[in-house]
Amino acid sequence: MGAPFNSAGITGGVANAPMRLREAGLLNALRARRADVRDLGDVDVGPPRRFRDPESGLLTQESLIAATTSVHAAVVACLAAGEFPLVLGGDCAVLLGALRGAQDALCDAALVFVDGHEDAWPPHRSATGRAADCELGLALSGADGLPAELSVRVPTLDPTRIVALGPRDDMELRSAGVASIGSTIALLPDRDLRGKAAVPTDIAVGRFHRRGVAWWLHVDLDVLSAEAMPAVDYPQPGGLDWPDLTAITAAATRSGCAGMTSTTYNPDLDADGRHARRIVGYLADVLSVTPEMA
Repeated sequence: MGAPFNSAGITGGVANAPMRLREAGLLNALRARRADVRDLGDVDVGPPRRFRDPESGLLTQESLIAATTSVHAAVVACLAAGEFPLVLGGDCAVLLGALRGAQDALCDAALVFVDGHEDAWPPHRSATGRAADCELGLALSGADGLPAELSVRVPTLDPTRIVALGPRDDMELRSAGVASIGSTIALLPDRDLRGKAAVPTDIAVGRFHRRGVAWWLHVDLDVLSAEAMPAVDYPQPGGLDWPDLTAITAAATRSGCAGMTSTTYNPDLDADGRHARRIVGYLADVLSVTPEMA
């Protein structure tokens, strides 16, 4: 399913990612490996509005509510049908509805969070107000001022129910005086993953599996280096390469994985579509065998 939500409050950029990935052949590539793939189309993300709510601190909050509600409902329906949902963002804020949907459908769900950023800014401290700066922080600790129709769709995460792989924005956080969540959750930066990414992923999901807890896999493509994936809004020094990300994803989509979000590809930065084709190849490879969710 596509979730063409951009928490910057615009209709372009990452909001066009689901459409461009379909145009790049995603469905045919997936169906060549799995005949039972179906396309649910795009969920409703509401009209964007570049207004920052004074209480929550979040930009385009009405659209965020619509997107979170729609993704939640679609994920719940997929899991109830025994399917493996792949949610194509848009930006990272689509994780809120997806993870809460998995938690509601399965009674519990942990999170494997693969991202170049921690995404745990307090909304009022975020320079942009984008929910994509904040979604993991909201899931871990909530936020004051969230309206009821959003707070009921925000997932709740115990710190022991999450592993974050690849964040490398620690210097930015320190310079802004924002505390890292690395002291409260299991977090491995990019430098600890290069060339051996499958091992810590196996350890993390093995721990969830032994506890009998399903998990959601979230992949923000800015976990990759700017050389490997320049078509993202917030490139940083460092990062993983495609083999590292493929190893992580393959390890994380073993039996017990409830579903996956793939986010933050910006087609506006990919004039010839080559990065869209690379994403399509990656998704087809790692999802050629998806877990049974019966």
